[in-house]
Amino acid sequence: MRVVVAIIQPTKLSNVRDALRELDVEDMTICDAMGYGRQRGQSALFRGNEYKVDLLRKVVVEIMVHEDQLEHVIDAITRQALTGSAGQIGDGKIFVLPVADVIDMADEHPEYEPGW
Repeated sequence: MRVVVAIIQPTKLSNVRDALRELDVEDMTICDAMGYGRQRGQSALFRGNEYKVDLLRKVVVEIMVHEDQLEHVIDAITRQALTGSAGQIGDGKIFVLPVADVIDMADEHPEYEPGW
């Protein structure tokens, strides 16, 4: 098992979620986040004054996948999260992490069993 953590632009969330649903991946955690990276923020005008916004809004999508789904999930996220044909700075990142253990807290009598 692996955990795929994708940090994407909020406007791309519905496209990514729909693409994952087509792969029968429906269990995911989605969180709002603020980020600062190579994009270096944005400048904006408010009542005639210019100010810089350093932290930009992002969305973090966390998905637990089996090894045989991993490449399909990464491909679907990448295709749907890019802006334009080649993408741009600020489109996001995808991290893939190994899963050591999974403990289901909803079990009536939880017993710790390493692995999944």
